[in-house]
This record gives sequence, structure tokens and C-alpha cells, in this order.
Amino acid sequence: GFKSEWRIGKFKDPTGEIAEMLQCGAKIEDIVKASPEAFMGEEIMEDNVAINEGLGELIDIICGLGTPTKWDNANARLGVGNSNAAADPTQTGLQGASKTFKAMDATYPQRSNQTAEWRATFGSVDANYAWEEYTVVNAADDTGKNLNRKVESKGTKQEGETWTLSLKLSFT
Repeated sequence: GFKSEWRIGKFKDPTGEIAEMLQCGAKIEDIVKASPEAFMGEEIMEDNVAINEGLGELIDIICGLGTPTKWDNANARLGVGNSNAAADPTQTGLQGASKTFKAMDATYPQRSNQTAEWRATFGSVDANYAWEEYTVVNAADDTGKNLNRKVESKGTKQEGETWTLSLKLSFT
């Protein structure tokens, strides 16, 4: 199985400078150290529901079957949406009327031992609505294969704020 940990780092960023540094692969800790006044806090969520379509694609990758698409730097997107509908393994994407998908920050995804981490940065004009649901998908939007879906309210993002979303999956 796998264990998930989602993190949302929140920053005041009216100039977009912090978003640019994060998208270039800067560490969140370094941004907090350099600009503590901009840091609005961090939200941590655990667990999620594995989505059947993503698990099937993962098995195809492992077994070398067909032509599956990886959740790599070129293909993976982290998505947020505004639906609080309960997560279900048969879903095929985010459920909200508002959804935003962002490409990986530079150097992501990363692996350490049995843990993979994806990270994307949502700048000032991205996803300014209630953050209620989260996914990692192997396409530009949720027409790809969603590996998982998490539902948990984490506030409403505003213009002038940069939020990062990261997902760590630890395989056990």
C-alpha cells in the first residue's frame, strides 16, 4: 500500500517573486527563512483515496504493459478544485466546478528511498477559490489518469497569494 501526506505552503506574494523562486525549485524552508513576513503558514493533510484508473496505469507502468503515461516532470500535474464531494475510488478526476492544474516545479517529482514527492506552485492569479479537493494526474488536466483524490477544506486562496501544493507518497 501507500501512505500519503499533502502539504500546502501559503505565502503573501503580491509581486509574484516567491512563486517564481518556488517554480524554479527553491526549498520552502529557504523562502520562509529569507522572507518570514510573507509566510502565512502550512497546512498538512494525511491519507486520501487511491483512484482505480491511476492504480491501473501504475500497474501497467510496473509491468511494462501497453503505453502508459508516467507521473513524471513532463506529464504530472497537481490539481485543486472546489468540490467537497466524498472521495471514491471509481472517480476519474476532481469533482468541482472550479479546477486548476499546475505543472511540476523544477526538479519535481523527487524520490527518497520509498517516498515520491510531487510539488507545484499556484501563483497570484491561479486557483483563487476555496481549496477543497486535490489530485495528482498524468496529463495537463484530469482527462489523464488520477492516482488519488483527497478531500479536505484548506481555506480560500486570494489574489496576491502564492500557495504550493505537495504530495508525498510512501510505498510500504
